[in-house]
Amino acid sequence: MTWGGPGGAGGYGGPGGRIRLVVLFGGRSAEHEVSCVTAVSVLRALDPLRYEVVPVGITREGRWVQDHEAQRVLAAGGAAALPAALVAAGEEIEPFGAFLSGDPATPTTVVFPLLHDPFGEDGAVQGLCELAGVPYVGTAVLGSAVAMDKIVAKQLLAAAGLPIARYLGFRDGERPPAAQLAALGWPVFVKPANLGSSIGVTRAAGPAELDAAIAEALGYDEWVVVEEAIEGREIECGVLGNLDPEASLPGEVRPSRDFYDYEDKYEAGAAELLAPAPLPDEVTAEIRRLAVAAFRAVRAEGMARVDFFYAPGGRVLVNEVNTIPGFTPISMYPRMWEVSGVPYGELLDRLVDLALERHARRAGRVGRGRARGAPPGR
Repeated sequence: MTWGGPGGAGGYGGPGGRIRLVVLFGGRSAEHEVSCVTAVSVLRALDPLRYEVVPVGITREGRWVQDHEAQRVLAAGGAAALPAALVAAGEEIEPFGAFLSGDPATPTTVVFPLLHDPFGEDGAVQGLCELAGVPYVGTAVLGSAVAMDKIVAKQLLAAAGLPIARYLGFRDGERPPAAQLAALGWPVFVKPANLGSSIGVTRAAGPAELDAAIAEALGYDEWVVVEEAIEGREIECGVLGNLDPEASLPGEVRPSRDFYDYEDKYEAGAAELLAPAPLPDEVTAEIRRLAVAAFRAVRAEGMARVDFFYAPGGRVLVNEVNTIPGFTPISMYPRMWEVSGVPYGELLDRLVDLALERHARRAGRVGRGRARGAPPGR
């Protein structure tokens, strides 16, 4: 087997150097549709000479299905003929069946999860890949789980000495005293602890709106975060790598409403997305430094998008780390890397290379493919 290295075109085991790339999309979360749109963007950009692509959808009910129609279109060289969004429908298969073809001549399999939120971004699918023994793109089980949980992630960021907004995190039935909540000031943002794309997020201008906001968040998760509102610019930064991660040039989101909510992100399309962000050089450098530090603090790997607030007076605060950032045509993660010199197709290649590099590096550890007493090796 040969190793092409990050960004390289070299194959990794299998006829002609092709990689069997299982692209997972859909999922059980509230971001099911976003994932289905993301999958089309990725499938259109993958190099058919390098990859044998296997699109696998997960329905809202959690059934795994192989999208033979999308696979047929891709095999015929017609990626441009794919619809705007895939549909998680097709022949039902077992999850392990998606990963393991059973054919010894099949190229090396890599799983590319394009799933968001619970059952996709929280370590669940990553754990399944670990059990199957297949390489997969992105952060491993622990990092995925802690980055998904806004409360645990904030605890880790604070422990690493990174600047964050003031917050309170609590479980259903364990609401903090009113005085503690009021100490955050008004307005506040109320969020489910384990969800993304601003789903379930509400801005509460005062105590009268807080109860409804908490009830809304509890409809999605049993843990809730209440954060102080930061008046400032919303800045994002991409991180790419494993042991030696790099940060992209930052981008800026300028919402068309009070905050960057789900409709602004995916439906109205009215938000202004700037890449690179118009920032002083020293602020850009600081954001890139903090992005890598946050990436390391939550044990992210492969990729992540780190979100920031740039407050008046030059204060930079880390908001959260997203370990499976969006890859739709309007998503900031690929756009930031594009302006940083890494085109979309090359970005996908590098992510697959990073998955293979990590898998090979970890395979020599006891309990991960090597028996105790056996010599280490790839």
